[in-house]
Amino acid sequence: MNFRLHPLVVLLACLYVPGARAGDAGPTALVLGEVQVQESAVGPLEPRQVLTSVDVLSTERIARLPVANNWELFGQVPGVMLTQFNQGTTSGKFSMRGFNGEGEINAVKLLIDGVPFNSNDGNMPYIDLVPRLDLESIEVVRGTNDPRYGLHNIAGNANMRTRIGGNYLLGQVSGASVAASDQAAGVPTLSQKEVQLAYGHEEGPLAQNYALALQSGHGYRAHSNADSGSFSGKWFVSPGQGDARIGLIVRQSTARADEAGYLTGAQVRQDPGMSPSYNRTDEDRRSAGQYALQAESALGAAWYGTVQLYLNTLQDRRFVRYSANVSQQERIVNETHTGGSASLTWRAGATPWGDLAVTGGVDAEHQDNRSQRYITIEQLRQSQTRNQAFSLDTTGAYVQAQWKPLAALSITPAYRVDRIDGSYTNLLNGKTYAVNDYGNILQPKLSAVYALAPGNSLYANWGRSFQVGVGTASYKVNQTSDLSPSINEGLELGLRFKPLGWLEGRVAVWRQTASNEARRKLNDPSNDSENIGQTRRQGVDVQLNAQPTPQLALWVGAAVQRSEILKADTSNPGTEGNEIDHVPHLLYNLGADYRIGDAWRVSAWLNGQTSYYLERTNSTGRFGGYALANLAVNRQLTPALGVEVQLRNVFDRYSEYVWYDGSQALHAPGTPRTLYASLNLRY
Repeated sequence: MNFRLHPLVVLLACLYVPGARAGDAGPTALVLGEVQVQESAVGPLEPRQVLTSVDVLSTERIARLPVANNWELFGQVPGVMLTQFNQGTTSGKFSMRGFNGEGEINAVKLLIDGVPFNSNDGNMPYIDLVPRLDLESIEVVRGTNDPRYGLHNIAGNANMRTRIGGNYLLGQVSGASVAASDQAAGVPTLSQKEVQLAYGHEEGPLAQNYALALQSGHGYRAHSNADSGSFSGKWFVSPGQGDARIGLIVRQSTARADEAGYLTGAQVRQDPGMSPSYNRTDEDRRSAGQYALQAESALGAAWYGTVQLYLNTLQDRRFVRYSANVSQQERIVNETHTGGSASLTWRAGATPWGDLAVTGGVDAEHQDNRSQRYITIEQLRQSQTRNQAFSLDTTGAYVQAQWKPLAALSITPAYRVDRIDGSYTNLLNGKTYAVNDYGNILQPKLSAVYALAPGNSLYANWGRSFQVGVGTASYKVNQTSDLSPSINEGLELGLRFKPLGWLEGRVAVWRQTASNEARRKLNDPSNDSENIGQTRRQGVDVQLNAQPTPQLALWVGAAVQRSEILKADTSNPGTEGNEIDHVPHLLYNLGADYRIGDAWRVSAWLNGQTSYYLERTNSTGRFGGYALANLAVNRQLTPALGVEVQLRNVFDRYSEYVWYDGSQALHAPGTPRTLYASLNLRY
């Protein structure tokens, strides 16, 4: 699967399609669920309207999937990979486009209501700030052609949109039953319990929205107790004729969890539910917050502006021991990120050259970060290995146009520029280091959509995104000259089709090449990175949504992908031509919903992936493949009250996450067959 397409060739292919009966060039986004998305003629240019590889996870698909962590919701999105660590608050994460979830390269920009929400290293510890009942939709943009974001927007971005406005009262009480390792064999226990509430009240110009989630329980492995809580409040005012809105968002979450630890191959075969004795004092305590002011308004008939200011806080204290061969570590993270962004959209409408709309924006973020590590014995400090204070300042600006020279053709050029600044002080020796001068990081982008017929479109996109070091790798610690950013160049060609009124889908071929990829050293006391070299990821995405009858809905999603180190860094030349670690060749999910009258719904779905290499030499075996089947039955008792029962991992198939510590493979077993039940209230 080695394809070479120049972006101009792709664009010409979109401009000229012999024999095609053109329709109107509309959105190429696919909606996963029952909520349809309509294009808006006002406001900023939404990605689902102008970008070309977008999936929207609807409210009803979010609400009916009981999960312990919000990152698990992304498993419903085709082409998204879930990495399940099962280590307390470090439970897992999602990734896409051939990037893994190891935490070494975090290639997805996470946002909540448009507020950036990655930690300094690009991870997603803030993701559980949002109670699921507060979620309205999740929008996933894949590829390198979205100009709105810079840092961490390497392979795409995901925006978790919550409810703002409306009048409702929602409640959910849920529980999970699984045979835990510290219970009698085969005896089910109520291992996880959760209560969620969401309330919205809108009267006159004022809209208030509140949400609360409380969770407690344990996993099936020993030493896996966990408790967490999250709260959100939103207050928005829409003065005048309702063409403006200003509001305050407050979110806070806390969590405490034991860590069961990783197992050797022998321990997994003996008892996958065990926790080694040396992990008995491993745990994590985490708190996170978001505070944001947002405003948007029409500025005349053709102009629309948005602005936001935000503050993100993160405090994390973790005790972890990875194996019997290493010491326990205490890891302390304190991060405060303050930032803001503004955008202005001009909808010129019909012009002599076609319909035109232009959006421009600026953004800035200041990070104040502290990172400390200690060697400990059962949480008692023995020595300090890290004490770092570093600031990272990012500023960016972009412009994007949507031009429709023909009704059937939409062309979206864009350009983004980013700059990085900051300093790092090693508090162990008192030395201070300047940030690498990466200069102006230039990122041109281009998208095009050609409507072959109503509901059928050929689309293409090309663009550049970037990667810079995280932690101390952003600063001139071990070198005197400045490093250059790694430039990721991505290309995609796809077809969105609707051959029948009840069948729609998308097939896309994509490739992404990095000029000089670097990855974070996860267990390095200096918090540094190492170079991999020039890399290439490429693949084919296939999606199908079908509703052959009013009662039956079907869906299929698959991603075939390959990764390769094209030119290895000089420090590790033996990896050239090898695959990147933890990248399965195939990700897939498929399922069906069947409604029986107005009261019953039965669902079945399957999700899985193939195995992956553990490290770049590709010499330590392949692990991690799985295929898990699930069933669900929903009964609507009254218009306001419903109950749902799910059996996850129906056939009790073994699954695991595996990594290599330099001397051995370490395993984190996945969850066995589990019964979930929830009582849902809606007014």
